[in-house]
Amino acid sequence: MTDDFFMEKALRLAERAFLLDEIPVGAVVVCRGKILSEGFNRNRELNDPTMHAEIIAIRRACEALANERLTGCDLYVTKEPCAMCAGAIVHARIERVIIGAEDIKAGACGTVLNICGNRVLNHRPEIIFGIKKDESAALLKKFFLQKRNAAKDGS
Repeated sequence: MTDDFFMEKALRLAERAFLLDEIPVGAVVVCRGKILSEGFNRNRELNDPTMHAEIIAIRRACEALANERLTGCDLYVTKEPCAMCAGAIVHARIERVIIGAEDIKAGACGTVLNICGNRVLNHRPEIIFGIKKDESAALLKKFFLQKRNAAKDGS
């Protein structure tokens, strides 16, 4: 299985979030080449600001392994993690973070903040940008364009 394959799975999850009127972000945790867990944004549905795709996938992976450490696991996510999610990635000791689209407003894996690459912290995952970038960015743009158009129409 390739990075493209797992990011495609994350994109399908992002589409599910889109259909629920959530910001379309999907995440997959992979361990030894197998999907361990997945998640998509549900913070609006659940009225919980912590229910980002990454947090859901990390929690489920920790439950599956019965361990708060995800050493040797990779996280595939369609949009660059925020500060909260980046902190969870560091604490979980995720090996690699494979990111579709950058987040130029709140990205915390090097774009705006650099939590995952901060040399002061005790763990720094490898960060890979750009896998399925165009598809990830297009879905996000479609979502926010719909939101702006709805606001103009008074919907």
